[in-house]
Amino acid sequence: MTSPDMVIKPVSLAAHTSETDKQQLKALTRKLKHNTGEAILRYNMIEDGDRIMVCLSGGKDSFTMLDLLIILQKKAPVSFELVAVNLDQKQPGFPEDVLPAYLENLGVEYHIIEQDTYSIVKQKVPEGKTTCGLCSRLRRGILYSFAERIGATKIALGHHQDDLVETFFLNMFFNGQLKSMPPILLSDDNKHVVIRPLALCREEDISHFARFKDYPIIPCNLCGSQQNMQRKKVKQMLAEWEQTSPGRTELIMRSLQHVVPSHLADTELFDFKGLIAEASGQDK
Repeated sequence: MTSPDMVIKPVSLAAHTSETDKQQLKALTRKLKHNTGEAILRYNMIEDGDRIMVCLSGGKDSFTMLDLLIILQKKAPVSFELVAVNLDQKQPGFPEDVLPAYLENLGVEYHIIEQDTYSIVKQKVPEGKTTCGLCSRLRRGILYSFAERIGATKIALGHHQDDLVETFFLNMFFNGQLKSMPPILLSDDNKHVVIRPLALCREEDISHFARFKDYPIIPCNLCGSQQNMQRKKVKQMLAEWEQTSPGRTELIMRSLQHVVPSHLADTELFDFKGLIAEASGQDK
């Protein structure tokens, strides 16, 4: 329970926010809502009767995703439920009552899962090594199991457009694959549908939105402290590109949505050998 002097007010514009800030937030909300709605429609992420487990990590992206889904839920042509779920990894330094108080005020169904994955990761991963691989596997297993327990039909994650583009380059540079994070996917065991409603939203917009909203952010000492991660290098590369060529990240994202297999080199996607036979047939 929260103490009397630690009451978190409902999410709204602060009393001291200027008129200019209010207009900026209004425009930003409209843009993010449009992009989220477009992603949901384009990839058929949400259907009538869905019970969506919204994974709330405590970062700006997941808080923004929850807010936008609540907004869209009120005007959507289909009926669906939202369940906010946070995995409390027992990371030191964050008051346990802050997030429940915030969600209570928001009026959304929520669950806090307590699993000390933080200690496991710190114990298993040597100092200086990246922790994301083990941390992600542990969290994924726990969240997938919990989704089954509460009858969730979809699992919503807060990855945004920049995440998708960064993953594309990570796979290209270090795995030799043209592969990104899909906006919607089926888990390996075919039991869970995972959606990314923010797939068409820019991180910059989400960051501005989160600052306006002043979310109770839970800092991550595991991934956030890893300065040598390849993802950070790719993020820096994209930031430099954006400075010299604004809009490049969005252009790359657009290219991921307009793939031309005949102009790549994957024989599994396009029958290059068949071109000869096709050309020979036309000569006759």
